[in-house]
Amino acid sequence: MRAMILAAGLGTRMRPLTEHTPKPLLRAGGAALIEHLIFRLRDNGVLDLVINRAWLGGQIEEKLGDGKRYGVSIRYSAEASPLETAGGIKKALPLLNPDAVDDPFLVANGDVWSTVDFAALRSLELPSRQLAHLLLVPNPEHNPHGDFSLMDPVADNRFLLQPVTTKRQNGFTYAGIGLFRPSMFASVPNGVYPLAPVLRSAMKNNQVSGQVHTGEWCDVGTPERLQWLDRRLTRAGATNS
Repeated sequence: MRAMILAAGLGTRMRPLTEHTPKPLLRAGGAALIEHLIFRLRDNGVLDLVINRAWLGGQIEEKLGDGKRYGVSIRYSAEASPLETAGGIKKALPLLNPDAVDDPFLVANGDVWSTVDFAALRSLELPSRQLAHLLLVPNPEHNPHGDFSLMDPVADNRFLLQPVTTKRQNGFTYAGIGLFRPSMFASVPNGVYPLAPVLRSAMKNNQVSGQVHTGEWCDVGTPERLQWLDRRLTRAGATNS
């Protein structure tokens, strides 16, 4: 299974740290954020990676190269300016899906650190009409109402998802990690396009499922969260190579 790492964002909430360094290359616990994700994917058997890049993206390619020194294969989808999530995935589809089949691929945000079991995720069987499967997490302080609600069960702790529309709903937060079929992006136009409307459209047809990840997870979106992760990983001595 191929995986796409989303690494093309501007990192505006991380300024001034991201004025000269792309956010995925910010360091915590002795390694760049994106390196921690590559280590985890590799150790869970995901070896064929596609990374999109835009803001200061040449630094990412120079740092990671073709992936051989990490034990993986890396190809790049270069964006002149960030295309947002769905637009970036659409542009990268020729690399993710060269055989034009509708097999799922993994997508993970390059600024998310977690203990997600990618081996279990990549072995998950999606029904043929299902377009996506998302990992959710209990709501962090910065997203108290969540993104999606669990609806009807489909199998083994997996549920159909619907968007959270009111503060009274009991929702969960999208972890920035999921499985997607190429066909989910068939109607996405070329250029800048967000993921949220694509997910909402598929959810109307009961084509998106999800499950809750109860292990560790951190959306490293602010300098304070980066500092927290650095302390957490430094204490654990968690840097791999």
